[in-house]
Amino acid sequence: MGKKRPEKCISVEEAKELQQVWCNTRTPEIDRCIGFEDTREFWWSVEELMEYLKYVKKKSRKMGIDNPGIRMYLGAYPDSKCKMGKGYATLFLAPTGDPAGSLGKDGDSAENNYDIDPYNGGSSRIPPRLF
Repeated sequence: MGKKRPEKCISVEEAKELQQVWCNTRTPEIDRCIGFEDTREFWWSVEELMEYLKYVKKKSRKMGIDNPGIRMYLGAYPDSKCKMGKGYATLFLAPTGDPAGSLGKDGDSAENNYDIDPYNGGSSRIPPRLF
């Protein structure tokens, strides 16, 4: 039997509601402002994510960080670096972590760890679909 459901999981209904509220309150203005329908979904395989998380954990441990985290940032590609010639949105992962014994133990206070490379390169659907 697999592990129990993580405490911070949400229901499919809650996820659909979050996506719908985003689409209703933000997507029209963003798309109008940039002049095209932007992506709002990003995909990585579980294997890719596990590989990156192991990398962050290993490098953090060597730095004396015993509780590393991941902060996710929205970004946008410059038109010249976007395969489709438009500056589509992207999501990248940035490691966080405070040295062992420090007070920073949660995501609000954890500092970005600029000594470990962030992660990008997921794929997205154009046009995006609702959850």
